[in-house]
Amino acid sequence: MTANNTQARAKGACPICGRPTERRHRPFCSPRCQDVDLARWLTGAYVVQTEEQPEVEDDVVVRFPDPESRRK
Repeated sequence: MTANNTQARAKGACPICGRPTERRHRPFCSPRCQDVDLARWLTGAYVVQTEEQPEVEDDVVVRFPDPESRRK
């Protein structure tokens, strides 16, 4: 992060694009920047580092009843 970026954030700039924040979308300037931030979290672009190991998930097998068995 540069010194200018740090100063801009301190003055209430959007962390995504640097524009002034809107009260409705705070700390962002628009719904678009909110969505960009959410997408970054969901795709793994943002990661919170921990020393914990991820839990191993068991493979889940979902079995649906045979449609023919319902007709009987």
